[in-house]
Amino acid sequence: MDRSPDARDPDIDPAQPQPEPAGDPSAGWTRRLRPDRIARAVTAGRDGVRRVASAGRDGVRRIASAGRDGAREVVTASTRAWRDAARRRASRRQEREQRWQAQRQAEIARRQAEAARLAAQRQAQALAEQQRRAIERDRAARRHYAQLLRKERARRARRCRLAVAILLTPVLALAGVAVLGYYIDRVPLPAQLQLPETSTVYFADGVTPIARLGSVNRIILEPDEINDAVKQAIVAAEDRTFWANDGVDLRAVARAVWNNVTGRDLQGASTITQQYARLAAGLSGVTYARKAREAVLAWKLTRSYSKDEILAFYLNTVPFGRGAYGVEAAADAFFGKTARRSAPAAEQVTVAEAMLLATLVKQPEPDPADPEGSPGYDPARGGIAAANSLSRWEYVREGMVELGYLTPEEAQALTYPTTVRAIDPDADLRRLDGPTGMAVRHVLSELRQREPFRGQAPDYIGNGGFHIVTTLDPAIQAAAEAAADIRRPTAPDVVRGQPETWQAALVAVEPGTGRVLAYYGGSDGTGADHAGWYFDAAGVPSGFGQHPPGSSFKIYTLAEALRQGISLSSVWDSPDVKEFPDSGRTYQSPAGPVRNAASAACQPACTLWEATVASLNVPFFELTERLGPARVIDMARRAGIAALWTEDGQRVDLEPEADVSMFTPEVGIGQFGVTVLDHAGGMATFAAGGQRAGVHFVREVTRDGVRIYAEQLTRAGIGLTTEQVDELTWVLSQVPSAQLDNGWDAAGKTGTWQAGNTGRNAHAWMVGYTGALAAAVWLGTTDGSPLVTRDGADVYGSTHAAAIWRQFMTQALAQAGLDPAQYRFRPPPTIPSPAPTA
Repeated sequence: MDRSPDARDPDIDPAQPQPEPAGDPSAGWTRRLRPDRIARAVTAGRDGVRRVASAGRDGVRRIASAGRDGAREVVTASTRAWRDAARRRASRRQEREQRWQAQRQAEIARRQAEAARLAAQRQAQALAEQQRRAIERDRAARRHYAQLLRKERARRARRCRLAVAILLTPVLALAGVAVLGYYIDRVPLPAQLQLPETSTVYFADGVTPIARLGSVNRIILEPDEINDAVKQAIVAAEDRTFWANDGVDLRAVARAVWNNVTGRDLQGASTITQQYARLAAGLSGVTYARKAREAVLAWKLTRSYSKDEILAFYLNTVPFGRGAYGVEAAADAFFGKTARRSAPAAEQVTVAEAMLLATLVKQPEPDPADPEGSPGYDPARGGIAAANSLSRWEYVREGMVELGYLTPEEAQALTYPTTVRAIDPDADLRRLDGPTGMAVRHVLSELRQREPFRGQAPDYIGNGGFHIVTTLDPAIQAAAEAAADIRRPTAPDVVRGQPETWQAALVAVEPGTGRVLAYYGGSDGTGADHAGWYFDAAGVPSGFGQHPPGSSFKIYTLAEALRQGISLSSVWDSPDVKEFPDSGRTYQSPAGPVRNAASAACQPACTLWEATVASLNVPFFELTERLGPARVIDMARRAGIAALWTEDGQRVDLEPEADVSMFTPEVGIGQFGVTVLDHAGGMATFAAGGQRAGVHFVREVTRDGVRIYAEQLTRAGIGLTTEQVDELTWVLSQVPSAQLDNGWDAAGKTGTWQAGNTGRNAHAWMVGYTGALAAAVWLGTTDGSPLVTRDGADVYGSTHAAAIWRQFMTQALAQAGLDPAQYRFRPPPTIPSPAPTA
């Protein structure tokens, strides 16, 4: 087939070189220069150039990108380095600033300390200068009178002996030589006197007072402990020749004799030494005989004791009014201050106040025969008494100047004190009328049964000047009163505003020691004790603290069951009602069959632990029958129940060999009364792992810094193993009312008991413990009537007593500041299972 010259040979690949045809050479060259080939060559060249250009552009782009990335990295690294350097510079500046600030603060503190030191130094120097001047004035006065004394001592001694002999002559003529022997030999000296001194009861810190005891308010100070202002004021008021005389004012003695002989008005001006002699010897009246004996005693005193000692005897003995005997008690009664020189200056009576105290000695109390006309010198009484006080104070001020204790300018600068406390008509109660007053009665009862207080006179403790430190913790006591005093706004809402007959009691005990940390038996410490009982000063039991514990007593029944090897998982018949013929509880008996006061999901057959948590009476009555009432009582005794009360109110002390046959199986479900104090002690025993410590109120007693009594901390096991106590605690920790929301492990049990056959509860309980604190709460009525709310609703331990218990435990544990993680309960070896269901 013919082809045109331009036709493409389909068998020839234009992309491959073709051989030149043989023959005409030009024909081959012409063929090679055909346009299509040229076009293809151009295209191929153009494509090649394009590819080369594209590759070049890509290379340039990659190179540019790499350059940009490198530049960016360089910039980033440079920026980072610059920022790091800036941060380091800022950090160094901040450190330098902080060092500068610290140095500045240190310098400021140093300057302030230096200023304070200089101010204190200046103040100390000024005080020292004042004291030096006072000492110099006192020394000058003493030198003045000592000079007189040296000149006239012999003559005065002869005159004194002569005067005494002359004064005694009429008496000797009438009574004989025996009278002289009586005057000289039978007059007691201070060392022979037993002055009553106030005893003070303190909280466990040994500092915070609870109450002062005794028939008089007296606190003895040593001679060198008494404030100089007090000494100077009393000398200026009562005996300006004190430092120079021989203890006898011959003029006063002669005046008393003359008035007695002539029948004129009797007068009794005496020296300080004579006044003390009269007080010490119990002399009364203003007679010749009294003056003679007073003179003899003053004469003996002056030769046996220094002036400082005699002045201290006087200041510790003389009455100041308001029941205060001695200047220390008076300083507190009238100004709330002290006369002790070692106390801070702000707490000591001032010179003006000391002068006012000195005015009171002239007549401490109103004259009973004429209280209006002769009211004494207490300015708080107003009227004539206030005028008397001001006039006498000005007289003492003149004496302070006369004796050189004050300069006229210093005396003029003094102002009459207006800070005298108002007269408290209840001051003699000494705070025994508050809630802690009840605890003080237990303190005294406890001490009267211990040496060295056993067998002493009723007022021996109160007037012995004892420093009695109790076990009561002030913060925990405050928490107890806040929760259990249901008349306070701090009590739980559910118990506030209820009938007036409602009454609560609460006792808290420290596990392991038996120390009573809080005691609330009522708001009136002089009224009925609803938390316990005590022996009064006559040895008569007093108190109203026993109440039927109801189901809260089942704790001891359960403990005895565990001791006898009965398993918590043992199953017990638990119908709502059941007869027990062996114990006389049948439908035909007066008491009727035993009934459950509550119901449980496990009924009619419950494990022992379920019956405990549900508080079922039927299984616990049967359990008590099996254990034996005497065994249950013995376990309660071991744990801390010291006494049970019969139904007719007779106390039975649970001694190891005590006869308890009168108590029936009802004891296992809480029919017979116990005290709140004993119940709290029992809870403390279980909290301490089954180790009982004797419950007590007193930590120590000292007198004049010497310990004469100290608590004896002992522990005794109650027959339970550690595993058995853990099982008991586990069961009680399942009681809903015992749950605390403060992170503490807690265990407890509620209880109620009816008022006779009324069908309504008269007693509601909540008892329990943590590892650090045990407490028992009782709620009842003062007249034994049923507990009914103001809305007419019934009251239970879980609804009302438990609210008091939980509030107290929460607040008390917070005050204690303890870590609950350190007091976790140990789990029992095996967690009991519920009773099988049908």
